[in-house]
Amino acid sequence: MPRIALGLEYDGSRFLGWQTQPGGGAVQDALEAALATIAGAPVSVTAAGRTDRGVHARLQVVHFDTDAARPPSAWVRGVNAHLPDSVAVLWSCEVDPRFHARYSAVSRTYRYELLNRAVRPGLGADYVGWFHLPLDAGGMREAAALLVGEHDFSAFRAADCQAKTPVRTLHALEIHARGERIEFVLRANAFLHHMVRNIVGTLVYVGKGKHPPSWAGEVLRSEKRSEAAPTFGPQGLYLENIQYDPRWTLPR
Repeated sequence: MPRIALGLEYDGSRFLGWQTQPGGGAVQDALEAALATIAGAPVSVTAAGRTDRGVHARLQVVHFDTDAARPPSAWVRGVNAHLPDSVAVLWSCEVDPRFHARYSAVSRTYRYELLNRAVRPGLGADYVGWFHLPLDAGGMREAAALLVGEHDFSAFRAADCQAKTPVRTLHALEIHARGERIEFVLRANAFLHHMVRNIVGTLVYVGKGKHPPSWAGEVLRSEKRSEAAPTFGPQGLYLENIQYDPRWTLPR
């Protein structure tokens, strides 16, 4: 049975998260319904990662198996015609049956976009986080460097996280400050539930001067969620990219 891979983007503020819900309302629900219309049969998709309610995606990758013989354009323009405006398929391609959207991924990249100014946003509030006190980007970068590498990230893991192990490899954590905007870009082999938002919250505590940069390392070593800062809101979080080995020949 042929296996099809899709790349898509979506506005997380319009959905109840990625994963299908009993009453519908998730990105997966909308996508599977649209695919079933084109395939003429039920379709079940597997995603590279599950995003929470309010979290956006600039590139989510999924795969599904189907007997329906359709041109690649049908899985893009045809499916998009049956999707809400807040989600769109960007590309499609037939892949090796051994390809798996989740397990074949080498790494994932998330970006958190933060507005750092005294007053809250009046435009685009669903698409950017906000913090009112001035933040020291240099101090946050110093703290961020302590989190890069392979570690037990239990201190940054949600209480209901279902991952079998809290050990992850954080390949990079970059902080870019541009005027009133601060962007946190994290790339890892995989992420725990709320891991990015908990790390951002902790770095903000350093940035506002509540703790020195070395505190981030102390939190990490504690392996206790209670030691880290509160979870930051989902509004500014984007699943930015999924990296795969070139042998899968996915579109860039």
